[in-house]
Amino acid sequence: MFLDTSQFEFTRRLEAGWRDILQELEDLEAGEMIPWPERHLYGQGWDAYGFYLLGDRFDENCARCPKTTAILETIPGLRSAGFSVLQPGAHITPHVGYSHALYVGHLGLIVPENCAIRVGRDTYHWTPGEFMAFNDMIEHEAWNRDTTRRVVLLIEFLRPGKTEVDLAMSPELAAALKDGKPA
Repeated sequence: MFLDTSQFEFTRRLEAGWRDILQELEDLEAGEMIPWPERHLYGQGWDAYGFYLLGDRFDENCARCPKTTAILETIPGLRSAGFSVLQPGAHITPHVGYSHALYVGHLGLIVPENCAIRVGRDTYHWTPGEFMAFNDMIEHEAWNRDTTRRVVLLIEFLRPGKTEVDLAMSPELAAALKDGKPA
């Protein structure tokens, strides 16, 4: 269920720059994180610091993390990106994404032992500095059963061979965005 990330030329840049990305994360204050917007997927404890959302750039956040932003800007088809924080005890319930035109990737930054993600029947334990990607149209969930937070750099990017037109015409995306309701 997890993708071979060697097929993405940007994987090397993400992994080579992970310590710089981690340093910029650590320079942020905890109060700068906001609750993940899809509240129906979790009770509490999923926070984010966004750089891009559905193609829109958050200039102030990008300016605060210039090395992270420079790497993100090299990713073809980047749609969304940000730090994704799972606090101790947090659980993101099983769900699917909103578009067949996108893949989701995570670069491990702060990874305690007792946290993981399940995609389909496969479970993955993040590793600091390692990039993983998956098809989020397959049911997935994540949890942090540790006593410290888990942080990844989360990105959504166009699948190879897909275009903005594929994304724009996606009925899943339209349904997910309409009135802020889940797809």
